[in-house]
Amino acid sequence: MTPALPADRSALVSRLRAAGCVYAEDEAELLLAAAESPAVLAELTDRRVAGEPLEHLLGWAEFCGLRIAVDAGVFVPRGRTALLVEAAATVTGAAPAVVDLCCGSGATTVALARRLAPRWLAAADIDPAAVACARRNLAGLAAEVFEGDLFAPLPPRWRGQLDLVVANAPYVPTDAVALMPAEARLHEAPVALDGGPDGLAVLRRVAAGAAGWLAPGGHLVVEVSLGQVDALCAALGAVGLEPNVRHDEDLDATALTARRPG
Repeated sequence: MTPALPADRSALVSRLRAAGCVYAEDEAELLLAAAESPAVLAELTDRRVAGEPLEHLLGWAEFCGLRIAVDAGVFVPRGRTALLVEAAATVTGAAPAVVDLCCGSGATTVALARRLAPRWLAAADIDPAAVACARRNLAGLAAEVFEGDLFAPLPPRWRGQLDLVVANAPYVPTDAVALMPAEARLHEAPVALDGGPDGLAVLRRVAAGAAGWLAPGGHLVVEVSLGQVDALCAALGAVGLEPNVRHDEDLDATALTARRPG
């Protein structure tokens, strides 16, 4: 029989709030539900107070109404990335060929699988831990997960055949990584956060590659900060893609869609 857990939620909420957890009440309920015993609850609480991401402690994150497995060290999917999913679904036709780059846990890939019913679906990431996590999340969805740098691990026969490429690539400028919350900076893979001097180093490479991998009329969809829009639009235009900006104030999210003419 599972030992009874402490009923004093208020003490747990107070401790979480004192540690800076904005949604302390919700986090307390999730920790209580996850703990099998008072000892496990105490361990989870100590780790959360010390700054470990809640999602790593629980082993999952909620994203677009789905429960996505998230392993330790893997980038935690953010709620604002729902705009990327929505933008991708809006620009894509029936039964598309889809690749998700910098896929992390595979959260975006799973959400797109539910929304689009792709005829081809694949994901890729350079981080082995992320690849392993994505493979767990995509099991049973007829999707391949490749390990490697952006387009490099994809089958060459897909070049010029993709209807949709999405990428939640890192876009935090290198100097700003140190200013991120400790739960991201210390517990997520640096390769998933650091976007180079101006934050656009990886996204420029995504744009350059997408110009050759997309089918005519296909779309690239990426997430970016609002202040980076002009520079990234210029980079997309320079490789022959036609950018369009979407912003959601409620999500504090910005997505760029870019079409390959044809």
